[in-house]
Amino acid sequence: MKDENVMVVGGTRGLGRAVADAARAAGARVTTVARSGAVAGDATDEAFADKVLAEHRPRLLVVTAGAVPVMRPLTEHSWETFSTNWNADVRIAFVWLRAAMRLPLAPGSRVIVFGSAAELHSGSPLSGGYAGAKATIRMITGYAAAAAEDLGITMTTVLPTITPGTGVGATAMAAYGRRSGPTPEAVATAVIALPTGSGAYAWQGDGLRALGHAAALGDPSDAP
Repeated sequence: MKDENVMVVGGTRGLGRAVADAARAAGARVTTVARSGAVAGDATDEAFADKVLAEHRPRLLVVTAGAVPVMRPLTEHSWETFSTNWNADVRIAFVWLRAAMRLPLAPGSRVIVFGSAAELHSGSPLSGGYAGAKATIRMITGYAAAAAEDLGITMTTVLPTITPGTGVGATAMAAYGRRSGPTPEAVATAVIALPTGSGAYAWQGDGLRALGHAAALGDPSDAP
């Protein structure tokens, strides 16, 4: 990864910041995109994504940005709170996957999009549409991977579990009474070390494991 041009969307906090730090430690040239990042802007803005990728042309694009879900029982959600992660996380994934292909990025480039292991288990019953939104992110990344094959661009989804030290992780741990999970640094190190190629990986045990088409990991307490 030495001297590789890496861009992290959502790279100023949580898992995004950990990925940016891990890439820098590996010798990459890292650009962070966030409302207060080195490149500042709204990650849901299509024109902004097109402009940023055209200017920086990363060899590795990592998309971690998203909203902290509103944690409450279904009966206490409004549609606005329930759909928080559809309007943020899914839209961000769509915008940057689309921009990477429309430019397009150079052959050999990689795009890694963060989802959540919540989609593989019993969902995330206190977080509204969060798990469904994350499942959709994996689905559309798969669509993009097939469409980008002829461009020589690979697309990968990463599905971490509850991760302490992140906004989403702290909120979920408080809501579900969880006390442990992988650190952002551990997840980031594993992400940077992923093999080249499209696919999906979920956190299982102490690392990321490739998922098959009918992926299911055993412990519902791993979610989100």
